[in-house]
Amino acid sequence: MTKYRTEEDTLGPVQIPADALWGPQTERSRNNFPTGQYMPLAIIRALLNIKKAAAQANMETKAISAEKGNLIVQAIDELLALSDEDLRKDFPLKVYQTGSGTQTNMNTNEVVAHKAHQINPDIEILPNDDVNKGQSSNDTFPTAMNVVALEALDKLKPAVQHLIDELKAKQDKYMKTVKVGRTHLQDAVPLTFGQELSGYVAALEHDLNYIKTLEPTLNELAIGGTAVGTGLNAAEGMPEKIAEKLSEVYGLNLTADSNKFYGLANHSGLDVVHGALKSLAADMFKIAQDIRFLGSGPRAGYGELNIPANEPGSSIMPGKVNPTQAEAVTMAALRVFGNDTVVTMASSQGNFEMNVYKPVLIDAFLESADLMAGTIMGFADKMIHGMTVNEERMEELVDNSLMTVTALSPHIGYHDSAKIAQAADKAGSTLKEAALKSGKVTEEQYDEWMDMLKMTNIDRKD
Repeated sequence: MTKYRTEEDTLGPVQIPADALWGPQTERSRNNFPTGQYMPLAIIRALLNIKKAAAQANMETKAISAEKGNLIVQAIDELLALSDEDLRKDFPLKVYQTGSGTQTNMNTNEVVAHKAHQINPDIEILPNDDVNKGQSSNDTFPTAMNVVALEALDKLKPAVQHLIDELKAKQDKYMKTVKVGRTHLQDAVPLTFGQELSGYVAALEHDLNYIKTLEPTLNELAIGGTAVGTGLNAAEGMPEKIAEKLSEVYGLNLTADSNKFYGLANHSGLDVVHGALKSLAADMFKIAQDIRFLGSGPRAGYGELNIPANEPGSSIMPGKVNPTQAEAVTMAALRVFGNDTVVTMASSQGNFEMNVYKPVLIDAFLESADLMAGTIMGFADKMIHGMTVNEERMEELVDNSLMTVTALSPHIGYHDSAKIAQAADKAGSTLKEAALKSGKVTEEQYDEWMDMLKMTNIDRKD
């Protein structure tokens, strides 16, 4: 049988599991909002760091005694040292709660206060008056949102760069490997596979630059705005000290020099940065889609690429290999597209002085960043790294393509070139046979003009 203790908040007594570090407000939320995923632990750790910085700032401004402040810091340090599994035990609240994140802020305050009591029961630490001193959920939670978003981007950026590096290695290796081009899903003039890959690299380099360019907007913290942005009950200088201490903890250039009314009611920074994640997801979808189609087969598809066999592809068809890494990253991209709608809609709900869609907004943002980081690393290591080219198949498709006739156009004109392509298609002959039969081109001219590598503007000597 679970044992309980009784605590009171402003609404009355609450029965709480005896061994829980949380208090009555957490218990109410735990029972009132049981649905959905747990609040990300990144948010919890960020809030703990904010509470620690606030305690230190309050001591420096003489807003709290050193005795109390140091005990709060010690309690938080012990909590931060816990593994995620152990930390989760006392942070049981869900994302789908109050839209300000107040209950998670109070969960943090209550746990810190109870941990402080365990350390030194002779000093009374109160959740609201001491741990939350000079703060409001309305400024601590959005501060935590920006911090964890920046943390997530720091994990994503190396993954994108890693994929760029893997693609560049293949780009260099296959820069003179000619293949048929395709536009509108139809045959087009040749290019090299290295050139095709260079387009992927450029797209990802742009995406990475977009993220790096936009992310500094998240350095602006809402801390110090307290309830509605006016800073009521926050000691003078406290916000700046908190931003400074958080910058040291996270290795970021955070600032409290921001408009607090904006910080509480608007999350356009998160919205615009997530837009860059959406662009990354869109480009990843295109790249993964291309790779899996070019590797389709091995005998009834394009068959231009050989993709690594990471696991059996079928429970019924022996020997089947599927492009699973491409499937994973494209599914992740779909989730990011959906999350972008969530982030955009949530960002629009800044009614009067506060946005009340904060938890779902940051949960969606973190999911997008985490999904992209993980699936991009898998795509780079388990697909691109081991991918090879089927040069014979590429050469066969180029030789059979009718669109190489484009190289004849400057010499004999567009109209006659089109007639040659149509004649070859109708007769089922090679383009060379049709060209010679037309009488418009000699064999010597054809061999000179139909240099496939030259068509790609790649110099053989390079």
